[in-house]
Amino acid sequence: MKKTLSGLLACAALAWPLAAGAADQAPSTLPGHYYLQGVMETGSELLLKKDGTFEWMLSYGNTDQQASGEWRVAGDTVTLVTGNGGKEPQFRVFEEAEMRIQKPAEAGLWVAIVGFPKVGPMAGVEVKFEAQSGKTATAVSVANGDAIVRMPASERWVRAGLRRQGAKADYQWLTVPPARAQERIAAFAVTDRQWLRGQAFQKLALRVVDGGLKVDDADNGLSRGLYAKPASKQ
Repeated sequence: MKKTLSGLLACAALAWPLAAGAADQAPSTLPGHYYLQGVMETGSELLLKKDGTFEWMLSYGNTDQQASGEWRVAGDTVTLVTGNGGKEPQFRVFEEAEMRIQKPAEAGLWVAIVGFPKVGPMAGVEVKFEAQSGKTATAVSVANGDAIVRMPASERWVRAGLRRQGAKADYQWLTVPPARAQERIAAFAVTDRQWLRGQAFQKLALRVVDGGLKVDDADNGLSRGLYAKPASKQ
């Protein structure tokens, strides 16, 4: 089953008639739920919210993409700019029952694994390792979720601070369980699995036309169909 924002994907939406007069809409009438029209075997939805934020998704075959952020209007162009809306991911320590670690980290290394249990890793998380002595070292999780630093054998790991790479937010500090500290390897779970998914684009321009919104970016490989609201019921 395809993933959608509303739970009802564009298979049915392809049969909906186009909403009239979209090219003449004022910004106040633009918010709403749009569905991609005229592209076979592709489902896509766009939700423009009244608070100036948006949610977008596209599903094609086994590929699912998503994006969220803020939207703005200039003339007949609606521009979607991705972002996190000021939110930051939250983390917790993996429960031992969730762990699949079978051996300690290599001597001289401390390893933090970041991801969502039974789902997958999370890259781009800055991890600050802190020893009992106060000594610290920092690494960023890579594609497999691992963040690795070198530490002398005399040091003992006591806690880890996590935040998105490049974020200005404070670190979220978590105590490393004694068993994990002894083996120099611990796992940290992001509490919302949506953070595992990257943004499909950084910026996307849509042109207001009769019937809805069309992708207005020649260099963007996203679908060239029309995003239209379902016809209002009389």
